[in-house]
Amino acid sequence: QVQLVESGGGLVQPGGSLRLSCAASGRIFSRNAMGWYRQAPGKQRELVATITSTSGGRTNYAHSVQGRFTISRDNAKNTVYLQMNSLKPEDTAVYYCNLENLGIQGGNYWGQGTQVSVSS
Repeated sequence: QVQLVESGGGLVQPGGSLRLSCAASGRIFSRNAMGWYRQAPGKQRELVATITSTSGGRTNYAHSVQGRFTISRDNAKNTVYLQMNSLKPEDTAVYYCNLENLGIQGGNYWGQGTQVSVSS
């Protein structure tokens, strides 16, 4: 099993910044991908950004956050970060951390979610 603990959510004004963190523990494969997804009220959960543990930390971003959000990770700490700048009201959502163990008998795991609210 894998446990994911998120932190860093909160209320911020439009144009502001927040940094989310997610610490993973448990049965973590050396090859994995970690990422952030979000779900706004009445909408489906959507990908925000992902980053791999190998290949130099290959990243993937949703078009809506490119240029504003940066995902990074510390493999030694099994922690992934999401730096969110130039936040917009439409970024308001519950943000979920995800870890996917890659390979045979891998699994997909979710954190409990952290609320990000962007409002004046």
